[in-house]
Amino acid sequence: MFSFKSIFRIVALLEGLSYILLLFIATPIKYLADDPQYVKLLGMPHGILFIAYIAMTFMLKPDYSWNTKQFITVLVASIIPFGTFYIDKVYLKSTTV
Repeated sequence: MFSFKSIFRIVALLEGLSYILLLFIATPIKYLADDPQYVKLLGMPHGILFIAYIAMTFMLKPDYSWNTKQFITVLVASIIPFGTFYIDKVYLKSTTV
């Protein structure tokens, strides 16, 4: 069925997408159009996906044998726009668990 790796890749994609939507669509609408509904709509799903991404990163560290620098890079990518897409391409697609 689905491996833990593929679930992590889906969570990383959704977390990255929700972060981009929150930063570049919802927040400008909130402040420029005085309409906070999109931030409220995207905020909770993004928060849940962020927590899931961090938790799954800790769970996958032994499977991938990430060194400390790689592990921190994977964690920090969750707070950088487009970071999770980079992680998927560099760390997740090229390795197999």
